Amino acid sequence: MARFGDGLALGPDLSSAATTAVEQALAPLSAAPDLVCVFVTGDDPGQIEEAAQAAQRAAGPALLLGCSASGVIGAGRGVEERGAVSAWAAVLPGARLDAFRLETLKGDDRLIVVGMPEAQDDDAVGVLLADPYSFPVDAFVERSDEALPGLPLVGGLAEGSGVGGETGHGEARLFVGGEVYRDGAVGVVIGGSVAAATVVSQGARPIGPDMVVTRAEENVLYELAGVPALEKLEQIVLGLPEEEQELAGRGLLIGVAMDEYADEHEHGDFLVRGVVGADTDTGAIAIGDVVDVGRTVRFQVRDAGAAEEDLAALLERFDLAPVEGALLISCNGRGQAMFPDSDHDAKVLDRAFGPAGVGGFFAAGEIGPVAGRNHVHGFTASILAFGRAEEGV
Repeated sequence: MARFGDGLALGPDLSSAATTAVEQALAPLSAAPDLVCVFVTGDDPGQIEEAAQAAQRAAGPALLLGCSASGVIGAGRGVEERGAVSAWAAVLPGARLDAFRLETLKGDDRLIVVGMPEAQDDDAVGVLLADPYSFPVDAFVERSDEALPGLPLVGGLAEGSGVGGETGHGEARLFVGGEVYRDGAVGVVIGGSVAAATVVSQGARPIGPDMVVTRAEENVLYELAGVPALEKLEQIVLGLPEEEQELAGRGLLIGVAMDEYADEHEHGDFLVRGVVGADTDTGAIAIGDVVDVGRTVRFQVRDAGAAEEDLAALLERFDLAPVEGALLISCNGRGQAMFPDSDHDAKVLDRAFGPAGVGGFFAAGEIGPVAGRNHVHGFTASILAFGRAEEGV
């Protein structure tokens, strides 16, 4: 008997699919679950709400957490743009589950987020699911260490219809504790006796050398290693093989080293952000983040091969073994848009973790820590894995 299970059910009747998926996830468990996560893809928000309620009935007294999405992951598969429900269930003896619902209030000159549980000494990890249209998720996650020092957050941004319908404001649904919400954010802080670890695969491959930022202002880089940034970039790209030049032309990225004192920067040591513009007059390039002078950066490219290589390499270094269960939040650009099918990331985890219960969804943005700080990402796979219970638990 296991402590983690997952399930997947397809079909237009989302309530029936939710019941089936939860029953599948509960079937292998050694005891009643403490936490059940459910993710729903459908074209009718009302039916998604009904599916969440059906899932809660099937889960019994367990804490239910979940959201709508463009695709779901469960039973070793990924499913996109079809009516489907995935479920993931966890038996967490000795753990404390603090569910929360976050709302945003307007202050005199800023937004105030309310609803986060008070930090406790034995907090281990948080799961956060947010509606990107009504909740300031980037600002909240980037500053989360102020309110929750040292607490890793894993999760993603919910979407509305995953079957060709509307995906804008008011279409996403968030579920927690038997309630369904149309805005804000929901989640759970897991504390107490739990063996959990996180990994974020940003799916990028470095090109060129590490460089120190020698002149910058906000998100604009003027000089890299004492050379105008655009000139340095052109030098690097011209020195690449033709296929990598083509990749750089389709979408160039830049990695910001998170640890300036590391002798070498390896997989997972860079926070990857997009290169969003260039100015030929000043020789500057603009990137999707603020970088200070003195930071180390390295250009990056992304393709299916780089994404697979990065995820596999990170999982090889994963220090939580054996993994018994995991939540997987993959970017909606990593499924069939990047790989031959929607199953890719689920299959990589299956090869790495073996017979672990793995569930999750395709997100419109992923949340996860890099080098000890929480960030919102794109094109990533963010993973929360649970190891073997302590002896006697």
